[in-house]
Amino acid sequence: MRVLAAMSGGVDSAVAAARAHDAGHDVTGVHLALARNPQTYRTGARGCCTLEDSRDARRAADVIGIPFYVWDMADQFHESVVDDFVAEYAAGRTPNPCLRCNEKIKFAAVLDRAVALGFDAVVTGHHARLGADGELRRSVDDGKDQSYVLAVLTRAQLDRAVFPLGDSTKAQVREEAAARGLAVADKPDSHDICFIADGDTRGFLERRLGSAPGDVVDGRTGETLGRHNGAYAFTVGQRKGLDLRVPAADGRPRYVLSITPVTNTVTVGPREDLEVDTVTANRVIWHGAPTPVECDVQLRAHGEVVPAVVTVEGETFTARLRTPARGVAAGQAIVAYRRDPAGDAVLGSATITVGSRSAELVR
Repeated sequence: MRVLAAMSGGVDSAVAAARAHDAGHDVTGVHLALARNPQTYRTGARGCCTLEDSRDARRAADVIGIPFYVWDMADQFHESVVDDFVAEYAAGRTPNPCLRCNEKIKFAAVLDRAVALGFDAVVTGHHARLGADGELRRSVDDGKDQSYVLAVLTRAQLDRAVFPLGDSTKAQVREEAAARGLAVADKPDSHDICFIADGDTRGFLERRLGSAPGDVVDGRTGETLGRHNGAYAFTVGQRKGLDLRVPAADGRPRYVLSITPVTNTVTVGPREDLEVDTVTANRVIWHGAPTPVECDVQLRAHGEVVPAVVTVEGETFTARLRTPARGVAAGQAIVAYRRDPAGDAVLGSATITVGSRSAELVR
């Protein structure tokens, strides 16, 4: 099989490319240049998609013995990921840029170009598994599992994806990289958002959206507790940085309960008011059997797993949670998993529009 290996410059993608080569595939490595101005993106060990990463990817390809190219996809990345990130925050939602990059860049723009050039599939270093049945499953390494950010992929995209690392832990991947003589064996994982050079998400958004002062209000009394310079600087479940002028009567901390862009209002309240037991979502990708179905759902990339009953009706995904969850933010993905002895399998995903509280929970 002729495959294109997406090589980020990290240890995972390097070992994935090497394993694909060992498996007898005709492998070509490609590094994605995603920054219009590389100096504005992260550099060094904390980076992703940097000039250093490009050089590391090239050196890894040389060691493996495969052809290597750099593809400039900066315009597509800016439009599909960066602009989307800003627009989502402006609309009061909390996006996941890594998920959007997988959806729009690695398994859309890159895959489309690869197929047009005669490649059969794209290989990546994601920690996830594709079973013989084609089902997307969690990695054996729970701490590194990335099935959540891949659950947005369609059946057609999964059919042209190869994830060689799903049966290995991160420690095993590093050991193998060292044994292969790959210089990236000890390279730290990338952190934070690659296109925010200083890690200051609030400042990044303010530079693009400007100052937009509004009220911070109490969700129970409606009282104005403070002011903010932009509702986009907040996310549901946030506790720090609220700068409230009126302390709670009981002295307990408050959390962001909701963000309303129309009125430019941030609503806060006690921790228990974050609890929701119904989640509604759209942009549905569903691989499972007809619903309703008992399953587990994950509400954030590194969030807790909650038992639920999921129903998919047309473009609407509804999860009735068996256990209430906190910090459910519009714009994040909700991913449904089928419990399976062979490893939890992805049933589908959707983008959260709202979390709500039943009458029983409000009491």
